[in-house]
Amino acid sequence: MSPSLFEARDIRTAVIGPWDVTLPARTTTVMSGPSGSGKTLLLRCLADLDPHAGSLTLRGADSLDVDGPTWRSRVGFLPSECAWWGDRVGDHFPDHDAAFVTALGFDDDVLSWTVDRLSSGERQRLGLARLLAIGPRVLLLDEPTANLDAGHATSVEQLVKGYVSEDERAALWVSHDPAQWQRVGDRHYEIDADGLVEVGA
Repeated sequence: MSPSLFEARDIRTAVIGPWDVTLPARTTTVMSGPSGSGKTLLLRCLADLDPHAGSLTLRGADSLDVDGPTWRSRVGFLPSECAWWGDRVGDHFPDHDAAFVTALGFDDDVLSWTVDRLSSGERQRLGLARLLAIGPRVLLLDEPTANLDAGHATSVEQLVKGYVSEDERAALWVSHDPAQWQRVGDRHYEIDADGLVEVGA
């Protein structure tokens, strides 16, 4: 097993936990559970977006020792519906690095598109490209292929697996699709009546 890159200990809020999460380097961990079980809330806690108790460490460094924006540039959260604050796609790619954009099936000219012309699936793919362009060590992905057809879902799966494998990185991927768990997951957490458990551990 690869060494632990990211560790969350005793994470809890008023409605979830206490839960532990360990993400080894160069692995993709899938997470499943019924709607409303706390998957999205857990991801937001791991990104230090929502108040929570417990500790978060990345490569041994505690989240309390860095400011919020710096932590979230290292532990990046992709919500199921991304926010867009600029009028054009290119406004969200300040370095205009289109490598991840083209890897997800777009031409370079997508940076000149207005955001309001994007479909939900295009927003989802471009949201992932925007996150990857920051270069986070950990990806927290909330159903990143939910609005995609099979071809584009495959592109996302391959891109994330490649991104994680080529450096000291890890991903936690929420999915309801058992076939996808098999394709992308090196490990599997499930939320059930006993809480958050590692399947097969």
